[in-house]
Amino acid sequence: MTHTVLVTGVSRHIGARVASALAADPDISRVIGVDTVPPPSLTRDGDSSLGRTEFVRVDLRSPDIAQVIAAADIDTVVHMSLVSAPSRSGGRAAMKEHNVIGTMQLLGACQRSATVRRVVVRSTTAVYGSSPRDPAVFTEDLEPHDGPVHGYAKDAAEVEGYVRGFARRRPDVTVSSLRFANFMGPGVDSPLTRYFTQPVLPSVFGFDPRLQFIHEDDAVEVLRRMATEHHPGTFNVAGAGVLLLSQCARRAGRLSLPLPSSAFRVLGGAARRAGLVEYSPEQVRLLCHGRAVDTARLEAELGWKPKFSTAAAFDDFLRSHDLRPLGGARP
Repeated sequence: MTHTVLVTGVSRHIGARVASALAADPDISRVIGVDTVPPPSLTRDGDSSLGRTEFVRVDLRSPDIAQVIAAADIDTVVHMSLVSAPSRSGGRAAMKEHNVIGTMQLLGACQRSATVRRVVVRSTTAVYGSSPRDPAVFTEDLEPHDGPVHGYAKDAAEVEGYVRGFARRRPDVTVSSLRFANFMGPGVDSPLTRYFTQPVLPSVFGFDPRLQFIHEDDAVEVLRRMATEHHPGTFNVAGAGVLLLSQCARRAGRLSLPLPSSAFRVLGGAARRAGLVEYSPEQVRLLCHGRAVDTARLEAELGWKPKFSTAAAFDDFLRSHDLRPLGGARP
């Protein structure tokens, strides 16, 4: 069976890679990538790393997305367009509109469509929050003690609520929600990867949080499978194992600077205002309390495990940025 796939958020790295992977699939007849700006690789002569993906400039907050879905007879939607940090021009308000209102418009268009049969949504493990009262490991069915109340994590929690509502209204559509750990890899540019490239890593005195990562290659493979196979439900996606923040600092050859929590928040606010590193409130909590998730449901559903563990994904990122321990092999 051939498919016509819509991928949102193709101007960003992971979205572009997903569109390219789907475009290389001979069972997919057409891939349409949408975003508010063209992908950086798109040149005037039409060459692009997106392969045969067709790019359409559209803002998900507008009704135009429904016209794109209807005109192309889209049967599969891969929603990659959640923004994890506010732009310096638009700020937090524009970010929330893009994430939440944009998703509402997209799901509304899918609900009215007679052709859509599969919807895959990129979410995040940040929906679990970070709290000292959290369980050691989150499964998909556990509720956080302190749910997210800020930024990207709060947006993702709201988006998941709308996705569940859509799934109830359209039980004929296969809906897959993927809660990804922090992306890691050579091409990933995120608040957390920028944190690790600083010459000194400020941390919160008395805390050494557990962190999990998912390599970009494994993230793309999971999204490709979800877009071409029948896997309804909500799934955690992360590489095996965890790394402590102190281990990450040693592997990166960076000095750690423990600070009282009040000083850490002041420093984070100053860095955020200066546009240096995005110390959002949810990232501050992550760097205090950490987070770990169980991925058994995904592995059982797909019969597959990520090739990269959390440590291997982080090491691949470090190699790509020529970061190494100050005087020896990685621990």
